[in-house]
Amino acid sequence: MLTFETLKAQVADGSVDTVLVCAVDMQGRLMGKRFHAQNFLDSAWQETHCCNYLLATDLEMATPDGYQATSWQAGYGDYVMKPDLSTLRPMPWLEGTVMVLCDLLDHHTHEPVPHSPRQVLKAQIARLAEMGLTPMMATELEFFMFEKSFAEIRKSGFRDLATFGGYNQDYHILATTREEHVMRPLRNHLYAAGIQVECTKGEAEAGQGELNVRYADALANADHHTIAKMATKDIADQHGHAASFLPKWHHTRVGSSSHVHLSLWRGSEPAFYDKDAPHGMSELMRQFCAGMIKYAPDYTFFLAPYVNSYKRFMKGTFAPTKTVWSVDNRTAGFRLCGEGSKGVRMECRIGGADLNPYLAQAALLAAGIRGLEEKLELAPATSGDVYDNADAGEIPRTLRAATETLRNSAMLRAAMGDWVVDHYTRCAEWEQEEFDRVVTDWEIARGFEKA
Repeated sequence: MLTFETLKAQVADGSVDTVLVCAVDMQGRLMGKRFHAQNFLDSAWQETHCCNYLLATDLEMATPDGYQATSWQAGYGDYVMKPDLSTLRPMPWLEGTVMVLCDLLDHHTHEPVPHSPRQVLKAQIARLAEMGLTPMMATELEFFMFEKSFAEIRKSGFRDLATFGGYNQDYHILATTREEHVMRPLRNHLYAAGIQVECTKGEAEAGQGELNVRYADALANADHHTIAKMATKDIADQHGHAASFLPKWHHTRVGSSSHVHLSLWRGSEPAFYDKDAPHGMSELMRQFCAGMIKYAPDYTFFLAPYVNSYKRFMKGTFAPTKTVWSVDNRTAGFRLCGEGSKGVRMECRIGGADLNPYLAQAALLAAGIRGLEEKLELAPATSGDVYDNADAGEIPRTLRAATETLRNSAMLRAAMGDWVVDHYTRCAEWEQEEFDRVVTDWEIARGFEKA
């Protein structure tokens, strides 16, 4: 991390000449401007501006109608980008460059924009702070690396994709040695950027990898996740490869997830831990986890935001299909980790690699808080192959179904507000509308002659 004074010194000695000033959009991407470093020091460190359509576009930067926050009718005005100077950090893989994350404020009132992903998470953190609790999170980033670059693959029409590596490389040292020209600088550059990388490893498919970042407070972890995802794409691209976080790039391959590990702390003590309780789970942990499980269908959209996201949820692929918990069992939607220790925590395995970490974490926290408010009882842990458990609750299996559970969630409306829920419901609707109007290759191949 950098202080403002250190940045001044680096600009003065010529080692830094560019500042990335970034906000996070609905899709979890970094959007912003590249400032000449001296201009940033002169004025932009206080604020700059961006078009308010950045929180009302899709992956293609289309401008759908139906958003209350902004529209063509309203003229697409500005948001204030307010740099959070505590997030200043070097970008070692980009020459002479540092970055800072921004909060988005209303241009007229200078109040936080409620549906800004960073603000959505901050609101739930604040609710826990009132209870004397601090959420600690860690995320796992899974992705596929391909032989060709993004530009080459795009020009080919995204056809004939070949992954880097020819076989399942889960934990495989020999196979992953061949991608060290990307993974080693990824680990080292992120660490130099102040992001505590634990490790990289091969995952359970050809060309699939995983990056693990050490746990931190919830907001810092979401920041780290977002920067690490951009760095993975940047550094792979610098070496002529594409790193894709699409959850399901081929129907015969397993998908890419983003598991979220979560615990609550009270000061320096783990509030989830009780050495005398079964599994080391405190009553607070049991109530909180019961809330996350009960309301999982309500917030599934925040863990799986696109049509493709739901292609992951298949039996026998390590992607869950049921909203139950287990003790160290990877077939369940929620897995207890660190059983009986101060590191006891719950891992949510539902989320895909395409999730926005701020929204996903906010949703998990909101559901857990409701569990505390309702003093919910945690059902017994499941065991065995959860895929075949007919009594277990189901995760919504399509975006259309998840959109309806989001729209009708009284829990999320109470926790996040109608404005936020309506905004992201419209986001979900648009994704489905865009998919529904497209004729896919599968449809043509299946019915062109035979229909």
